[in-house]
Amino acid sequence: MSMNRPAVIDIYPDNWQHLADELSRLDLLLQLGVSRFRGPVSGEPRDAFRGLCISEQEIDDILVDKTAGPRRHDPGTKGDTGMENPVNRINRLQETISRKKTASIEGGVYLALPQLSRLFGLGPFEENCVLICLAPELDRKYEKLYGYLQDDVTRKRPSMDLILNLLCSTRQEMITGRSYFSPQALLFMSRIIGVIEEPQNPQPPLLSRPLKLDDRIVDFLLGTGSIDRRIEPFTRLVYSREGPFETAPATETVNELVSLARTHIVNSSGTPDKPVFYFHGPYGAGRQSMARHICREFEVPLLVCDIEEIIDRQLPFDETIRLVFREALLQPAAVYLEGFHRLTDGEEKYRFHLKLLARAVEEYSWLTFLSGEKNWEPAGLFHDNMVLNVEFAVPDYAARMGFWKAVTGGECRLSGEVDFGTLAGRFRFTPGQINDAFIAARNLARLRQPDTPEITMSDLYKGCRAQCNQKLGTLAQKIAPKYTWADIVLPADIMQQLHEICDQVSYRHRVYGEWGFDRKLSLGKGLNALFSGPSGTGKTMAAEVIASDLQLDLYRIDLSSVVSKYIGETEKNLGRVFQEAESSNAILFFDEADALFGRRSEVKDAHDRYANIEIGYLLQKMEEYEGISILATNLKKNMDDAFLRRLHFLVEFPFPDAAYRCRIWKSIFPGETPLSGDIDFDLIATRFKIAGGNIKNIVVNAAFLAAGNSQVVDMEHIIRAAKQEYRKAGMPYSKADFEK
Repeated sequence: MSMNRPAVIDIYPDNWQHLADELSRLDLLLQLGVSRFRGPVSGEPRDAFRGLCISEQEIDDILVDKTAGPRRHDPGTKGDTGMENPVNRINRLQETISRKKTASIEGGVYLALPQLSRLFGLGPFEENCVLICLAPELDRKYEKLYGYLQDDVTRKRPSMDLILNLLCSTRQEMITGRSYFSPQALLFMSRIIGVIEEPQNPQPPLLSRPLKLDDRIVDFLLGTGSIDRRIEPFTRLVYSREGPFETAPATETVNELVSLARTHIVNSSGTPDKPVFYFHGPYGAGRQSMARHICREFEVPLLVCDIEEIIDRQLPFDETIRLVFREALLQPAAVYLEGFHRLTDGEEKYRFHLKLLARAVEEYSWLTFLSGEKNWEPAGLFHDNMVLNVEFAVPDYAARMGFWKAVTGGECRLSGEVDFGTLAGRFRFTPGQINDAFIAARNLARLRQPDTPEITMSDLYKGCRAQCNQKLGTLAQKIAPKYTWADIVLPADIMQQLHEICDQVSYRHRVYGEWGFDRKLSLGKGLNALFSGPSGTGKTMAAEVIASDLQLDLYRIDLSSVVSKYIGETEKNLGRVFQEAESSNAILFFDEADALFGRRSEVKDAHDRYANIEIGYLLQKMEEYEGISILATNLKKNMDDAFLRRLHFLVEFPFPDAAYRCRIWKSIFPGETPLSGDIDFDLIATRFKIAGGNIKNIVVNAAFLAAGNSQVVDMEHIIRAAKQEYRKAGMPYSKADFEK
């Protein structure tokens, strides 16, 4: 007694075996097409045309089935051999392929052609179009077959007419099939198939236009995962990984965003949704890190594309962005668009780019991350899809401390002087900036000590300053501080105020971080000061001393060049300065503030009121700025009490008396300068009632006079230089002032 065993359905061992069966089916379709093309009579072309046409014998040799014997030309009957006609063989093979394909997919075997159909929603007709266009990419025999069937040996690619003749049995089917080749059809909109342009025939009939499978689609069907070469220069695959400082995203935040993504990828109605996350914040704040953590939960990489580079390269935006989103679908990956803020700056041409991008999201993407620096609202751009706006701010002091400790725990030794608290308090860095600053410091240490590098606090300071916003240099003058506390001569109470300014910066991490004041204050966490006093009394020098002590960059902004006679321009100029300064961690020194305050007087008309508005705007931006901002003016009297109350420090630089002038004269000469013993510092300090800036000019000029004369600076050189300074400055003097 025999037992009935269930039939075992064969499966494909790999993708290529499936493609081989599909090509066998195509061969049968082509045999059928050849039979129809020849009709009842066949003949051989003359040898004179060999190479210009394809012989029937050559086609028979290509199409011979070694297992089935020679084929008859009539597709509808059996020949003497009893061979089954091609139509039945095609149907039987199609059934076998369908069964094996289903079983293979259920068994976990990856088959590229069914996957392509699933990703883009291709139907059987479209899938056959892909197969017909794929064949010449795999075997050049199909070029000859296609040339033969199109009655032109030079036409080696399939045309719409050839495809319709191979796949359609009736005229109605051919009319219906034409719709699959319109520019709006899925195959062409998705750039799966394209038309080959022929310079010698620029406008051929639609039916005869040659078609080609896109190179990236060919690679996909053959199992190659490389990025499309057309977008590779500005696109890369980024896989989830843990870095030394990549604990940035809080676990609860990641879980919340993952939950939102899961909910909206398949919404409550069970239909696919297109969640879009807009991450915005400064460089290195963890935007991409957060996206990678979310993608780790979905076990997919990020396809990172630089929008700014697409724009700068002046590439066709619609075509390029479609290729980017299509690539994400093929990988598969989530899309991450860097530099998205470039499209949101208000320019009219970018509004159309935004619409094209939204269309690409709708057609291709299942999870999209937009990354920019500024806040932005889509205002219905993505229709009913969920758009989540997430801000990434600079981490607080405690978090910055943690990042510094994490990133510096590597292979290089740290000197004992390294103070993470000072670094975290002085530089409001993002995690990415902290990492970059450490790498720069490590490289400095390796350059200095290749064998046993040790990172010093000086290395870390230099590394930090290298991360500051370099764009600020286009709006302000960067000053390299030369002076220290030993170089400046001021009354004790003024020196005490300057030290207090430095202390507020040095200990801000303790007050705002450890003592909790950061949570209590929304504004005013920076430090602003007013330096007032006559010209040359040391205001700029004091700013340099502070920058040198704190090891921060110093930028001088000449307010006389910022102030504009046109209403609104002054605020616009100031706004640009502070916008670029946000990531500079620098000291802003606003010099020549008299240009602004000199316009303020008793309010008599609209211009007077507007001058007050400009001052108020400047003080507001200084208050919002979390670094150090210093205002220098000679006209403190023009500022009312309401403005002064908004400043942390008011430092008045007095005109130096004789005793301080004597100290300035003595301190301003470098130790290397050869001085004559006849210089009477008390005499010149008493005789020349001038400020420190004038004294500096006199000393420099006297040194040059001595360099070309006696090689030693003496009293005569100083007197001559002083006379020149008085004349240049238009200061009154008498002949007796310049007698020894």
